[in-house]
Amino acid sequence: MNAMMRRFLPLACLLLLLGGCAGLMDYYFLPPPEDTAQELYEAGRQAMSEKDYYGAAKFFIKLKDRYPFSPYTPMGTIALADAYFLTEDYGPAAETYKEFESVHPRSEEIPYVLYQIGVSNFKRSESIDMPQGNLQEALQYFYLLQQTFPDTEYGKEAAEYIRRCRKRLAEHELFVADFYWRTDQYGAAWKRYMYTVENFKDLEEVVAYSKLRAELSYLEYQKTLSEAERRKIEGSWHNWLKRWL
Repeated sequence: MNAMMRRFLPLACLLLLLGGCAGLMDYYFLPPPEDTAQELYEAGRQAMSEKDYYGAAKFFIKLKDRYPFSPYTPMGTIALADAYFLTEDYGPAAETYKEFESVHPRSEEIPYVLYQIGVSNFKRSESIDMPQGNLQEALQYFYLLQQTFPDTEYGKEAAEYIRRCRKRLAEHELFVADFYWRTDQYGAAWKRYMYTVENFKDLEEVVAYSKLRAELSYLEYQKTLSEAERRKIEGSWHNWLKRWL
């Protein structure tokens, strides 16, 4: 080994050692590289297949936040809504489906998305003694689905949900009317029963019950009125009877 080689060999070793240390420092102190959009999407789908819906939601949320313009993000948004739906978190599910609808109105997934918005809102309205705003929204989406995509499987299923929505809305109206009847508010009960008859003509059992209760409520209501008040409402009552009896 000549003198020049002996002079530069320690320097070369030192440089190699420093390079290795730098690599170790990068490994321990620098943040790890972020997952790609594809990796986050595939991890979320894997979690969904394993029925780990909460874990899947975390992956899809990261995908939306980090890569809003990725080609994986639209389907990731639907998958996130599905994850919420499958954990019965129907409010966030409906809002996430709506987000997809607003951003991708021409997507081929729209029939499915409209259907899921409707079902999510339907499932949020289980109790007839509560306000039915979610059920009204569900009905609007099922009507839209039926009118816009009648030949899809979701468009065909919308008809059954429309019937179920209307039946539940009618049950809500009867719940309120019956409450008025039980609390001796016969005028309010009469008007509510008449409203139910007028607006749910397709539900025969509801109409039959409401007509009977409307008559009974009217008779009780009359007892609370003066002669002048009674004459004032008799005309509208008789006209209503002619239409329905």
